[in-house]
Amino acid sequence: MFYFRKIIRVLLPICILAACGWWVAWLLSNPPEQERVSAPTNLVRVEGTTLKKTRYEIRVKSQGTVQPRTKSTLLPEVAGKVVELSHSFRPGGFFEKNAVLMRLDPTDYEVAITIAKAEVAQSEVVFAEEKARAQQAIENWRALGRSGIPSALVSRAPQLSLAEANLAAAKARVTRAERDLERTMIRAPYQGQVLEQNVDLGQFVSQGTVLGTIFAVDYVEVRLPLPERESQFLKLPRAFRDRADDAMANVEVRLSAAVKPTVWKGKIIRVEGSIDQQTRQSVAVAQILDPYSSNRGSDQPLTMGSFVEAEIEGDPLENVYVIPRQAVRAGNEIIVIDRPQNTLRRVSVQPLVSNDKHIVIAASSLTAPGEATVLCITPIPFPADGARVLPTIDGVMPSVEKPHASSLRQSSHSTRLIQKKLSSR
Repeated sequence: MFYFRKIIRVLLPICILAACGWWVAWLLSNPPEQERVSAPTNLVRVEGTTLKKTRYEIRVKSQGTVQPRTKSTLLPEVAGKVVELSHSFRPGGFFEKNAVLMRLDPTDYEVAITIAKAEVAQSEVVFAEEKARAQQAIENWRALGRSGIPSALVSRAPQLSLAEANLAAAKARVTRAERDLERTMIRAPYQGQVLEQNVDLGQFVSQGTVLGTIFAVDYVEVRLPLPERESQFLKLPRAFRDRADDAMANVEVRLSAAVKPTVWKGKIIRVEGSIDQQTRQSVAVAQILDPYSSNRGSDQPLTMGSFVEAEIEGDPLENVYVIPRQAVRAGNEIIVIDRPQNTLRRVSVQPLVSNDKHIVIAASSLTAPGEATVLCITPIPFPADGARVLPTIDGVMPSVEKPHASSLRQSSHSTRLIQKKLSSR
């Protein structure tokens, strides 16, 4: 009995260990099947908009400086002392065409006219005497019984020609003296404004003395550099050797520093014949009529030297997409949402025109006829082609599919089965 108990004490732990080892070996060779439950995919929410074909009015922006169409330096053609000065001949003063800006002392030139007229009278007397002598010489020659044509010396033709030439020269001196007297009045060659005044009353001036600087105010010109891409859609007058191009685009200019915005309308009258070597842009010249008119409701005129911003009207573009600038990535790349899979696709586009707010592309370059294109306007740092998203298109929230009730029951049953097997271990 003692030995039996001792054997049981030895064999029982061994049996228990063997049974545990067998159970472990069986579990390892027959593992329970794990239920796989797929977790729902977390889709990124993005904003999208459906692109629509539209008509885009081109307004090419540029800027330039107002310049006078004609700028002149006044120089006297005669010498004299300034005896009269127009009240308009002051910096900023306006004047009309042919207005007298200043007068020089006319005394010497009036005297010159009197002397020249006296020389004319004397030359007329000499010419009349020579004419009479020539007729008398011819009659005397015929009285001697001569026939034919007398010689020039006999008929006193040289003396008569000299007297006639002296008379013409005297009349020319009268004309010159009258012209010099007229030149003592400095007249305006056009309607304009005084830029600089260099002389004043009592000052003696001679030929070549700078009296002042004036410029025309009937219209002004603005040189406007043109972007190479946008200029192809403008109606610009091109200069050809064998024909004239009368196309003129409309332009609006605004003072960039004006408190009350005022718009001046004009025309592009010409394009300069060469391209700027520094900017590689062609330059158009805009003409603005009557820049100093007070009928525009502005507190200030379009003065010379003003820096202005211009918008040039071009030909409208048909069947184009207008894409917001915020939806355009580096390299003119946009993100398109392919429906109905709601996957992303990166597309490189070629803008027709662009500005700081949007770009314009041809609709045919992005979609085939009859297809709708959804543009992703949400900035995505690293978009991958084919990545699925959850889009909100034009403010419409997408519908999220709810899991079926049987799927929920099956998922719950699988979860309980797994818990039961784990607890049995």
